[in-house]
Amino acid sequence: MKQSQFERLHRAEWQGFSETLDALERRKKPSSVSIVAFPAAYRRICQQLALAQARGYSTHAIDNLQVLVQRGHQQLYRHRSPLAGRLLGFILGGFGRLVREQWRYVAAASLLFYISLLGMAALVLAFPEMVYSLISPEQIAQMEAMYDPDASRLGRFGERGSSEDWVMFGYYVMHNIGIAFQTFAGGLLFGLGSLFYLLFNGLTIGAIAGHLTGVGYHQPFWSFVIGHGAFELTALTLAGGAGLKLGGALIAPGNLTRGEALRLAASKAVRLVAGATLLLLIAAFVEAYWSSMTYPSASVKYAVGALLWLLVGLYLLLSGRNSHAPE
Repeated sequence: MKQSQFERLHRAEWQGFSETLDALERRKKPSSVSIVAFPAAYRRICQQLALAQARGYSTHAIDNLQVLVQRGHQQLYRHRSPLAGRLLGFILGGFGRLVREQWRYVAAASLLFYISLLGMAALVLAFPEMVYSLISPEQIAQMEAMYDPDASRLGRFGERGSSEDWVMFGYYVMHNIGIAFQTFAGGLLFGLGSLFYLLFNGLTIGAIAGHLTGVGYHQPFWSFVIGHGAFELTALTLAGGAGLKLGGALIAPGNLTRGEALRLAASKAVRLVAGATLLLLIAAFVEAYWSSMTYPSASVKYAVGALLWLLVGLYLLLSGRNSHAPE
């Protein structure tokens, strides 16, 4: 069946289902007939989505049906799935599936960020004076103090005791989530803001890494960042990917209005950023309570860091692959 015939056949049903959802979401009571027929209507919409995907219909058609299915799922299981249950389901399965589904945007953000980071680090190693094109001498002096091999706590300007780790945890949470939100929200500028923040952060981190490596502080610096970097850098690229999805909807809305295309894109982009926020909370904890420690040897930190990178990669690749995994 052609897509145009499929849409004409089911358009009235989709419209009726959407009106029922509107009433339920506004906490208004729809007709008793709609309530009784809602579970069966939801199953039919799911079947129609599966058909549309199997027949290779347009992204626009599939996205519209996916939105109806998601909204229907939320209403059907609203009273049986409390917030804690939905959050757990998202962490255990939904987030990984979402990242894999949006892999093109995530891959584009990751390539821009890591290429700029590694490229700038290599340039600063080859031409040390280049670091001053991005970072002031005062900031460089602070960085050298933070990663001095003789410091009692790494990654901190000045000496702080372990009793103040919780203060640094709060600082890392606010600072990193702020950067991630900027990167995500920048997508509303037709993706240009997200591209800018990904490039800027990549170049800045690369310049710092290249400089500290060049002056002989490579061991304290890399042993510091490798652990929490698995969560923090991954979260930044996910936020960038979410921003690029918003930008893509504005640049190429297809047959939709830009507002409608943005609404459809935001339904997934916001969940992508929510997952990135969870990663940043973990990153802040690791950074405050593990990365800054100096008594574990560098080899132990490298081993732990490599394990954390592996776990993050396996989580994003494998979580939610079970067809019965929670949403």
